[in-house]
Amino acid sequence: MTRTILSAAALLAAGIAAGLAAPAAAQAKWVFALVPKATNNPFYDQARDGCKKAEAESNGAFECLYVGPSEVGGGDQQVQIVLDLVSKHVDGIAVSPANAPAMVRALEEAKKAGIPVLTWDSDVLPTDHRLRIAYIGTNNYDLGVGLAKRTMQLKPKGGTICIQTGGAAAENLNERTQGIRDTLSGQKSKEAPGDRLTGQNGWTEVAGCPLYTNDDFPLALQQMQDILNKYPKLDAFVPNAGFPQFGGAIAYKRVMTKFKPRLEDRSLAVVIGDSLPMQVDLMKEGLSDGQVGQRPFEMGYTVMKAFEAIKEGKPGPKDPTYTGLTDCTPSNADTCLNGGS
Repeated sequence: MTRTILSAAALLAAGIAAGLAAPAAAQAKWVFALVPKATNNPFYDQARDGCKKAEAESNGAFECLYVGPSEVGGGDQQVQIVLDLVSKHVDGIAVSPANAPAMVRALEEAKKAGIPVLTWDSDVLPTDHRLRIAYIGTNNYDLGVGLAKRTMQLKPKGGTICIQTGGAAAENLNERTQGIRDTLSGQKSKEAPGDRLTGQNGWTEVAGCPLYTNDDFPLALQQMQDILNKYPKLDAFVPNAGFPQFGGAIAYKRVMTKFKPRLEDRSLAVVIGDSLPMQVDLMKEGLSDGQVGQRPFEMGYTVMKAFEAIKEGKPGPKDPTYTGLTDCTPSNADTCLNGGS
């Protein structure tokens, strides 16, 4: 009798050692990584929140692993993070490439490892689309078009302009710049970031622009202040993302209060990308003329749902999957974040 009991115990121990699960054991949850360009950007906080909401709705089926570099830099740290995720063999990687060409090396490793990849917010170059299943996020060219259209409403005769952007290798930001330039000039350029404005349709980019912030928010605000001081008759200042505002409302107010009279008399148009609640509040105070916003919460949420469907054997998302834009102006400021456009 004792030998029988010991034999059963030995068999059970052997089964556990071999990784055999008891019939009632729960299946290990999938791990899907959401990799932003940088974690110090409030825009990506909203994407993280959407990711976590999808995780909560999954009833334990998957984990949203939000991980990224603290700052954008040149994109090298982000590439290393993705390589680390590949070595850990997570179940899916969604990345917003800060440096599209540099990210290729990491995505090739993910493909070799059989890890599904989605891009969000920013895509890889068209020649590298084979490395990901789909892009989920903003139609970045259209965001640039929206910024330009609002600028043209304020300055129908054209004028001098300075565009502010992030990193020179960020494909999404280059597409926005192209959208701005093409719309203002009335001419379609061959590729991003588009043809420089040198008088087309009445628009000219001033010397020293575009301004490249590399997602350094204090630098972005300093650049804005410097360019407005250097060109006191500048007609339009157009950041293609919320760079000068993301450093905080207090700092932005401190700089822009000086130039508020120019906004009020319409001699200067300031139209900025993104529409976080803080940015819309600044617009309500008369410190910008418009915000063309994205929907980062939907990006984070949709990416996680797409991975879940893929792992369940369902069709992957449409490529591209656009999450929409939100046009905020002083006339619709109270409703634009709640379905207004």
